[in-house]
Amino acid sequence: MADQIVRALCLSGGIRVLVCDATALSREVCTLQNASPTATIALSRGLAGGALMAALLKDGQRIALKFEGNGPLHKMLVEAEYDGAVRGCLGDPAADLEPLDGKWNVADLIGKAGFLTVSKDLGLGGEPYQGVVQLISSEVGADLAYYLTDSEQTPSAVGVGAALDEYGNIAVCGGFLVQALPKADEAEIEKIMLQIAKLPPLSELLKNGECRAIIKELFGDIPYTILESHDIFFRCGCTAGKVEQALLTFGAAELEDIKAKENGTEVTCEFCRKTYRIGTDELDRLIAVAAENRER
Repeated sequence: MADQIVRALCLSGGIRVLVCDATALSREVCTLQNASPTATIALSRGLAGGALMAALLKDGQRIALKFEGNGPLHKMLVEAEYDGAVRGCLGDPAADLEPLDGKWNVADLIGKAGFLTVSKDLGLGGEPYQGVVQLISSEVGADLAYYLTDSEQTPSAVGVGAALDEYGNIAVCGGFLVQALPKADEAEIEKIMLQIAKLPPLSELLKNGECRAIIKELFGDIPYTILESHDIFFRCGCTAGKVEQALLTFGAAELEDIKAKENGTEVTCEFCRKTYRIGTDELDRLIAVAAENRER
């Protein structure tokens, strides 16, 4: 079965719940990144979080999450689109730490001093909306919940989890996002918070059930309805044209320097690891375009 995200709303209209299964997506992305075991867990949590955050947007919109801390991972970047496309990369995929108290030490891998930057492209042209909060735990889910509650003024709870199989690959990955909407009933909020507190580890829930079963577990005896579901999947947005546009930002002089030192150049996409070879003829063309742009 394809990875999915499912949206639900309580019948009173005050609480929405989103649950995703991002197992295949995470397995593919972490393999492309050649990530260490702890980095694999960190990135998988980020991918699930990105998918959940993108599902709050409208058609044609996209979001980018950047975790930057003082740990050996340096940064984690996740980009997600409303249609279900998700991608991610790491500053140092090989970075790893020993477990701490029997749990994956994601917090220290990211680093507990740093920032979460959330950028939203609302499809209106112009610069994306950007919000920045300090990392409060570097546990991914808690930091996303803090961002939503602090920056977007929407009280939220976010849980993301992943587990590895015996070969070090992703066995399960997914997450949930619960939000209290303006008309939320305080008694229902209290009930659902108690349900969250009683949940077993999310990776265990994912092993034993699917998204709709987890939604049922979260709502408990609160009446709800399923709104919709859609697939989530890996898709990279890189193209030769985008690579050329990126090279043009260097300017004519620096492109001349690249041409003089090397017989062309290679650019590798940080998301899908595809390498684009830019030969001397292409560099000559880009140099001419850069020079023309400078004169305008």
